[in-house]
Amino acid sequence: MTQELTSPSPAPQAAGPSRGPRWWRDAVIYQVYVRSFADSDGDGVGDLRGVRERLPYLRDLGVDAVWLTPFYASPQADGGYDVADYRAVDPLFGSLQDAGDLIGAAHALGLRVIVDIVPNHTSDRHPWFRDPELARQRYVFRTGKGERGELPPNDWESVFGGPAWTRTERGDWYLHLFAPEQPDLDWDRPEVHEEFAAIMRFWLDLGVDGFRIDVAHGMVKAPGLPDIGRGEQARLIGSQVLPFFDQDGVHAIHRTWRRLLDDYPGERIGVAEAWAPSVERLALYVRPDELHQAFNFQFLNTGWDAGALRQVIDASLTATASVGAPTTWVLSNHDVVRHTTRLGGGLARARAATLLMLALPGSAYLYQGEELGLPEVTDLPDDVRQDPAFFRGGRAAGDGQEADGRSGASGQDGFRDGCRVPLPWSGERPPYGFGHGGSWLPQPADWHRFSVAAQTGDPSSTLELYRTALDLRRRLPGLGDGEMSWRPAPEGVLAFTRAGMLCTVNTLGRDAELPLPGELLLSSAPVAVDDGSAVVPGDSCTWWAI
Repeated sequence: MTQELTSPSPAPQAAGPSRGPRWWRDAVIYQVYVRSFADSDGDGVGDLRGVRERLPYLRDLGVDAVWLTPFYASPQADGGYDVADYRAVDPLFGSLQDAGDLIGAAHALGLRVIVDIVPNHTSDRHPWFRDPELARQRYVFRTGKGERGELPPNDWESVFGGPAWTRTERGDWYLHLFAPEQPDLDWDRPEVHEEFAAIMRFWLDLGVDGFRIDVAHGMVKAPGLPDIGRGEQARLIGSQVLPFFDQDGVHAIHRTWRRLLDDYPGERIGVAEAWAPSVERLALYVRPDELHQAFNFQFLNTGWDAGALRQVIDASLTATASVGAPTTWVLSNHDVVRHTTRLGGGLARARAATLLMLALPGSAYLYQGEELGLPEVTDLPDDVRQDPAFFRGGRAAGDGQEADGRSGASGQDGFRDGCRVPLPWSGERPPYGFGHGGSWLPQPADWHRFSVAAQTGDPSSTLELYRTALDLRRRLPGLGDGEMSWRPAPEGVLAFTRAGMLCTVNTLGRDAELPLPGELLLSSAPVAVDDGSAVVPGDSCTWWAI
């Protein structure tokens, strides 16, 4: 096939920094939402040069790798997840040279770089879709129902609201499981497979250390595209197998990509953003010949309840152990309400949840700003919102839900802008050091107290808690990959051991008294120790050396 290359494939670069074999099994990976991280040119939008300039902050935070959200050429109908050219950097974010410079600078600091890839759909501005003949060969097109084909081919709904089909001027319909500007590719076509293999090689040759695969549970649709037979289909995602998600055929694609990744030195990895109805089906994505990691959304969606948390932790570890993979824990990302708000207990509960996550066996993902304790911004005016789901029914679906932040955990209720507000770095007033030209979403007037500058050096701050926790996680041999064992604890309290340490989590809204387990290493809240006992506050997590 003819490849629409904007730039020639770069000369292969060396692999990223080494942290020992199978580094990804216990890595802490930091998600950068590029638009909102740091703005170097004053246009109000974060960019690649801004990220590069702030890399020392991430090194000092103590993470192992950086995951960058899409920065490719895009009309930005869905924050860059509508890609028009996978080999070009959108001028909004910089240039291909900026991307190469960022990767090189990260490697020099000991950080690996993972980039997003979006294989389920492209932008409707992609060259393939703009050519009517190519479009019908490489995307999912069908004739409609009804006497004149005036009805959609089936009852599938867009994740963003409304029907998942749009009719063209020629009278046929194309599938878009997300926005109409994001037509679904037809993965039955070999040209699609060939193109994405070439795209991956392009970025691997530039030096990236892996890919976060957007909608890794998509791509393959059930034969015949059968009706689902009910509405509100977005609410079924992650709870049952749907004819457009988590079809068994996706695994053949991932096996092909694993072989491609294994062709490169330095253990380049694939990370699945996969919504599966059970931890057992999620584990299929990380079998030895498939991807390396898969986000554990079952953990993310679990409420702050000791019994529920223990159940999902056990199920997750059992499922991934059955295929020899690590569990990959996550609490927040660019698609969900920040866990400071979502868990319903404010900053104290969020800090405790983070220490719990970092003590569990496996790898962990952090979302930019959670280390600052940022809450969800729930009062953005309608006229500044940019989430496409907000304009396609999410506005109505989200009414009355956003105030407590605990609903819409799948992130498709139209209010994802609230977790994407640009970061505060310094200063007393917006844009708080984000850039000299303001910020694309307004920052709250009280965010000066959350800034990096305000928290640095304050031992009680959330930023310093993260720095200390990540330093201990790197230094303590019992943390990261490995085993854990539960220990007896009072109702509402979780206790488990790793090699040389004990983690206690009080999910109650009141203090709990425990026999003194050992030497206090770190706690999300002050712990009182006296006469062989310890009083741990409600909504807290404590690490003990034993």
